[in-house]
Formats: sequence, C-alpha cells, structure tokens
Amino acid sequence: MTLEHSEAGAQKALHVVACIDASRSALGVCDYAAWASLRMGEPLTLLHALDEEKHPAKTDMTGNIGLGSREQLQEEMVSLDRERSKLAMKHGNLMLDEAEKRVLAAGVDNVTKRQRHDDLAGAVVGLEPESRLFVLGLQGESSTATGRHIGSQLETVIRSVHRPVLLVPDEFSEPRSAMLAFDGSPTAFRSIELLAGTPVFKGMPLHLVMVGSDTEEHRAQLRRAEEALAEQGMEIHQAIRDGDVEQTLHAYQQENDIDVLIMGAYGHSRIRQFLVGSTTTRMLETAHKPLVILR
Repeated sequence: MTLEHSEAGAQKALHVVACIDASRSALGVCDYAAWASLRMGEPLTLLHALDEEKHPAKTDMTGNIGLGSREQLQEEMVSLDRERSKLAMKHGNLMLDEAEKRVLAAGVDNVTKRQRHDDLAGAVVGLEPESRLFVLGLQGESSTATGRHIGSQLETVIRSVHRPVLLVPDEFSEPRSAMLAFDGSPTAFRSIELLAGTPVFKGMPLHLVMVGSDTEEHRAQLRRAEEALAEQGMEIHQAIRDGDVEQTLHAYQQENDIDVLIMGAYGHSRIRQFLVGSTTTRMLETAHKPLVILR
C-alpha cells in the first residue's frame, strides 16, 4: 500500500478513501477505513458515488408518447426525474453524515465528505491522484439486492485503479497479522518495498507465502524479501506451498489464523494469471477476511 510518507510540508497529504453505499458493508468500510487512516496518519475521505444508471437525471421519452399526451407526460416525467435525483442526493448526504459520525467516534479527526455523479469505478478513478488507499466492501449495494456475494462493480474498480484497494467484510475486527502472496518477481519485490514504507502493518507478524515448488531459488527470494523488511521490526514467517493458488492461500490463512491477505498483480506469474483471470470472482467470493490488492 503506498505508502511512503513525504517530507513534512513537501506535498499535499494523500487520503484514505472509504467508498460508502447503502449496503450492509458500509459499517465495515467505515471502521476499516478509520483504522487504516489512524495507522497511516493520513486524512480520510468518505465517498458516495451517485450512479446515474440507478438514479438517472433524465428519462428520455422521445418517440414513446403519442397523440396529444406527449407534452404533458414529458413535463410530468421531467418533474419526477428531478425529484428522484434530489431524493438520491439527499439519501447519499445522509449516509455520508452518519459515516462521518462513526469515523469521528473512532478517533479520526480529519474527514472530508464527497458525493460524485458517476459510477463507482469512475468516481474512484477521479479521486486517484489525491488518494493513497481505497476501502470497499466485498458486498455492494447491488449485490445485496441481487443476492450476489460480491459487489457488482468490484472487479471493475480493481482493474481501473493503480492505488492499493482494501476489500473488507461487513463486520470489523482489528487486524493483528497479515500475509503476502509472494512470487519472487521484480514487481513482487516492489510490493515488499511498499510494505516496508508503510506503518499499516508495522509491528504485526507478516507471513511471506509462495505458491509453487520448494526450490533453493524460491528460498533465496524469500530471504531477500525478509531482509528488505528487517528495519520494520516485523516478525517474518516464510512458507512455500504447492497447489491451487486460491485453495492454498486460503488454507494457509486459516491454518495460521491470519487477519489480512495481501495480493499483487505480479508480471505473468501464476498469481497474476489468477488475479486478473476468470478465477478472480471465485477468490473474492471465498474471502471472509480483509483482502488487499496491490497494483
């Protein structure tokens, strides 16, 4: 997660962005975002995306109304659209107000509220230059309504932004341990550098887990990664496991009672193929604890 800190006053602070909607994940998003903001010492932005596909600003009735009723019905539809848009904005502002109360109660003292007329992916991309971390719920508003386990826009967001994304369950549990799915590639070592430069996981046990063959080359790569994290004072554990990526990572996480799984898009490795391929949805569907995606 980026997470290097700039010199005092050298540049504008970057924000932790909590993506709020009407889903049951909203409380968990607030709590995890507040936790990350406090750990990182960064301000917190509460974002609500007012998706016009759900709340259209205008209904196009051209060609659908005949005879003498066209003009009158068009006027009525315009009035209804206007009221619907106002209600959607009011609802969003009320959600943001409640979210603000919750994060302030958690100890965050620098909070900004933002409402944007866009879908979720467009909204987060628009805020990316001023953001350090995005926090989203594994279940979104539309997924709750349709019975889907994961948010319908989640994969689009993951593929659209290049900042770290923290995906969280409905209920908050303070993270006390983490694991990084590591493959030894140059990009994987960049992730190690990012972890070494952030206070988010400082002081936690960190497990470096490779999915692949137990070879001397892989062991040497893990040792290099551990050395790069030495100054963080982390308790580092190394593991090499063979098997299916999703099943192996989840099994290791469960066996060792690890709170946060960290993954990255690493070159053309098995993990990258897994992350950006057709099994992404399966991984998200089987996640019951926070998941960090590093891009």
